[in-house]
Amino acid sequence: MTVLTGVKVPFELTQYAIAIKQQGMDFAIRHYAHQAGKSLSLAEARALTDAGIQIGALWETPDAHLSYFSRAQGCADGAAAYLMAQAVITQPSGSAVYFAVNFVPDADEIDGPVSRYFEGVNQAFHAASASERQYQVGVYGSAACCAAMMDKGLATVSWLAEQDSGAGDYTGYSLRQLAGAVLAVDDGQRISVGMVCNSAERPAGLFRVL
Repeated sequence: MTVLTGVKVPFELTQYAIAIKQQGMDFAIRHYAHQAGKSLSLAEARALTDAGIQIGALWETPDAHLSYFSRAQGCADGAAAYLMAQAVITQPSGSAVYFAVNFVPDADEIDGPVSRYFEGVNQAFHAASASERQYQVGVYGSAACCAAMMDKGLATVSWLAEQDSGAGDYTGYSLRQLAGAVLAVDDGQRISVGMVCNSAERPAGLFRVL
């Protein structure tokens, strides 16, 4: 499997799709969110696909600390993300939606609230009938968090966050966050993006739309 390079952004990429492809970007990570301006739209997904860019989906709540994570919240976020993937984007079955843990939890926090949150996400995803699209649950976070969710069977793909100083011991990731960059786009504009690479050893659940 080839190592691919992608971007992670919290804003629409429709008008930049061709430009970022010309700069060697293979995929773009976009959000599912309640905020319309932040969330991936079907028109944007089609523009990225037409430009030859694969898509990754991330549910990420800004400034979500430990108190945010619970089974009930996981159920709510999982249901909302599934609805966006299935009904809005028509994301293909077998691809992934990643859920972010945007802090570095300790072992007790991982085994407690964070695990319960992912139990809720899985409950929401498994509520879909067999005739509906089925998605993988992904985790975005520290090495310890990624490893634990994978070991518990609460995630099938993982995305290693940049902020984790202990990341060198974890090699089971499908995606890895890199340092940010500034890309030149149309009309001399520049956009700030997060950079991401995939693993050559395992699929990351990326997708294209029709």
